Amino acid sequence: MKLYLIAGEASGDLHGANLMKALKERNPSVQFRFWGGDRMAAIGGTPVRHIRELAFMGFVEVVRNLRRILGFLDAAKADVAAWKPDALVLIDYPGFNMRMARYAHSLGIPVVYYISPQVWAWKQGRVEQLRQTVDLMLVVLPFETEFYARFGMEVHFVGHPLLDALGAEDASPEPGAESPRKTPSPADNLGKPWVALLPGSRKQEIAHMLPIFVETAQSLPQYQFAVAAAPSVDRSVYEEFIGQAPIELWEQGSYSLLQKASAALVASGTATLETALFRVPQIVCYRANPLSVWIARRLIKVPYISLVNLVLNREAVKELIQSDLHPKALRQNLQGLFEDAKRKQIDQDYTALAEALGGPGASHRAARAVLELFETGRNRTRALDGGDFGLGQRA
Repeated sequence: MKLYLIAGEASGDLHGANLMKALKERNPSVQFRFWGGDRMAAIGGTPVRHIRELAFMGFVEVVRNLRRILGFLDAAKADVAAWKPDALVLIDYPGFNMRMARYAHSLGIPVVYYISPQVWAWKQGRVEQLRQTVDLMLVVLPFETEFYARFGMEVHFVGHPLLDALGAEDASPEPGAESPRKTPSPADNLGKPWVALLPGSRKQEIAHMLPIFVETAQSLPQYQFAVAAAPSVDRSVYEEFIGQAPIELWEQGSYSLLQKASAALVASGTATLETALFRVPQIVCYRANPLSVWIARRLIKVPYISLVNLVLNREAVKELIQSDLHPKALRQNLQGLFEDAKRKQIDQDYTALAEALGGPGASHRAARAVLELFETGRNRTRALDGGDFGLGQRA
């Protein structure tokens, strides 16, 4: 069985790797060819492009790099057509992957979409394209099943793979150890609580948010600050913004930093869920190119930017967006996270969040669904013509 996978960001690399591992455990003969990162490469197979080449954030940045992105699309299409996989497995990264879904469908290659594009937030009209081009949609947020049902599309909720990722090697000194520990006592490093700074995994995010984090940190000497360095970003990018500020550059993985942290400033995205599942009180931050934000505010149809708040359908964690994101607001809200009543409420909300996300085992449930799709297609082909051509030869 040959599977072609495409992930374009750090979170996709993480979840893609766990899915590949689960697939290998169920079917050791499966072959992988992929666009991804170091985690996927560690599982095995043939890497084609690295995520560090693919991370573009915001409308303006995409337009500026449009020629390069179109070149990547052409390369991906040619490679998929040449390799002839039994299925194309797309992991999030919607701007790119929805185009790949349409192309693979035109070739008769079955398409699995793992981690749905956020069509519930904006461009809901894209649901029809997904229905026409995707053979198996695996969703990871509980409200997505009901959303797609409103459009007559059946999807499969497998739970969130972050609950599996927390047992990965960089999540704990003891791989597979039980879940992240309870909210830490705000007393570490000779009495100074640790505050994790997670400014994102793309250079554009870092450039917009890290300077604000650094200015905030310089005004709060009672805390020990550390920036979680993304493996796909060169150390010099962080050093340029940190300068001589008393901030540690943490290169041992964001999970190990979250294990130590008593609070966190987090760029909107998957990291908000990761921080919550480590039970670390957080402030969710977002700042981007002003034009990109202006466009987004006219298109986005959800009340929150944080996945924590979206899943719980209430503001469980504070969100500071664009002009609201400045050192004074960060300083005030961060100090509030150390109040006992606030920490207790956040901890209760995090418990509700973990329950809503479906429990561990998402990667294995997703792997089983992928393999069942393959078996269904193979059995259908046998029934049609007595042959065994795999899913790639579906009628």
